Amino acid sequence: MGDDNSKRVVLAFALSFVVLVMWYRLFAPAPPPPPKKASPPAPAPAAPAKPEAAAPTPATPVTLPVQQGSEAEEIVIEGEFSRVTLSTQGGVIKSWVLKRYRDEKQAPLDVVNGAACQTLGFPMSLTLADAELTKKLNTGLFVATSAGSKLAAPAKVDLTYSDGKIQVRKRFSFGPKYEVHAEISVFDGLRYLPVEVAWPGGFGDHSLRAAMKESFSHLIYGATEKDENLAQAKVKEDRLIPGPFQLAGMGDRYFVSMFLPDSPDQISFRIGRRAWDPPDWKEKEKPKEAFAALASQQPRPLAFRLFVGPKDLDVLRAMNPPLDRLVDYGWFSIVAKPLFLGLRYLHDRWTHNYGWAIVILTVLINLAMFPLKLKSIRSAQEMQRIAPLVKSIQEKYKGYKFNDPRKQRMNQEVMKLYQEHHINPLGGCLPMVVQLPFLYGFYKVLDLSIELRHAPWFAWIKDLSAPDHLYILPTLMIITTFIMQKMTPMTTADPAQQRMMMIMPLVFGIMFYSFASGLVLYWLTGTVVGIAQQMFINRMIPLQPPVPAPHKTARAKE
Repeated sequence: MGDDNSKRVVLAFALSFVVLVMWYRLFAPAPPPPPKKASPPAPAPAAPAKPEAAAPTPATPVTLPVQQGSEAEEIVIEGEFSRVTLSTQGGVIKSWVLKRYRDEKQAPLDVVNGAACQTLGFPMSLTLADAELTKKLNTGLFVATSAGSKLAAPAKVDLTYSDGKIQVRKRFSFGPKYEVHAEISVFDGLRYLPVEVAWPGGFGDHSLRAAMKESFSHLIYGATEKDENLAQAKVKEDRLIPGPFQLAGMGDRYFVSMFLPDSPDQISFRIGRRAWDPPDWKEKEKPKEAFAALASQQPRPLAFRLFVGPKDLDVLRAMNPPLDRLVDYGWFSIVAKPLFLGLRYLHDRWTHNYGWAIVILTVLINLAMFPLKLKSIRSAQEMQRIAPLVKSIQEKYKGYKFNDPRKQRMNQEVMKLYQEHHINPLGGCLPMVVQLPFLYGFYKVLDLSIELRHAPWFAWIKDLSAPDHLYILPTLMIITTFIMQKMTPMTTADPAQQRMMMIMPLVFGIMFYSFASGLVLYWLTGTVVGIAQQMFINRMIPLQPPVPAPHKTARAKE
């Protein structure tokens, strides 16, 4: 999956349109040039942030008591959905397990990359202007005020560290679901210091192959209504992005870690990638993990909510403000979202299996498109019937170059022939054109919907969001598509064009070998339904004999 598969889907569309364009070139006049697209209006500049009064500072320094722990301890906060482990050394998060999900190795999903964080720092690490002070605070032993080392959410944990000169407080309020409220402050006895709170070491399912993980990792920042989504691979160096931000954080294919600041106008967002050296690493270039930090711009405590959870539409929509925009189906959201809702309805109410839900929904879509397909087949049969006449016209002009004005006369003669036989030359294209948005919509649903992650179907298909590693579905797809191609009327009498059309099932099948098995199941089901429909059409509307072409074709005159 990822960018490579997305490119393959786009390539599949491109091949489909190439076939349509070549077909249209042969049997219809050249299409008029497409209208020029209007340039999109320039985005309005963001409104300047309203200044907010900084926290009052004392006139004289405050005496800070020394508060330091004697040894590192771990505090586990267990809820229904998450299990978070805090360490009093540095006051950082050592582990964040999403209890309802498993990684690719079927282990509990920990979205903290512990191995990378040993080098890069753990979530909730601090960054200050003074590098030595930063190192000291991130390794200092905090004192915890909590009722034991194992807590049940909702729960509150206060961590305090002070050496008599600097006092750091980290206050966490864990909710019952995926959210925690945090307030971080660094006080030097006279004033609060601006501070950054970081999530280094990357985020998400770290059991994935490096290439797959890289292709889905991204950084997100902006407003809940409109956010910027930046691929992690495109981040070459550290960047400080000034606010205001309603949200800022990291995500992968199915999960997200998002800072939601209490004061959006007073924060910045720092992003970057940091290299680390895994054990037994054999490649020359060290891997890099994303770095995301929320930074205060004012000398005051930094308060925010932290959401760490799945890209589940219901979960995200229940947030305040709603975060369902983080599930981005792209260009065809208008198709993909209804498809997903339809799949989920069939799964929840009828099948309790997303594979059979895909089969049923595909059958319903093809039945709804049957009138359009019937019209298309009739048009194709008529075009096949007059194909010899079209070929005779093309023979008259085959000696002329493409840009020769006499070629226009060929198009006019072909169009006149179509009009005489009441044929729409684009009638055969409509079902394929209508099918393409559904194909891409299913691709995005299977690619991004967490409900289909590790969702089984039947026998050897254990994950509809992953390719069929036995290649059974893609092979069946090639066979059924070839059968469908043989049953469909050929609109051209040119043997070379016919051979090209017969090769297309093989080309598409090879491209689909690396696609999600759910997507292949959708296409295979649609093809099987199409074969049944074609058998019905061929019986109800028998093919008429072709119109004989003239014996001799005179060359077009000047």
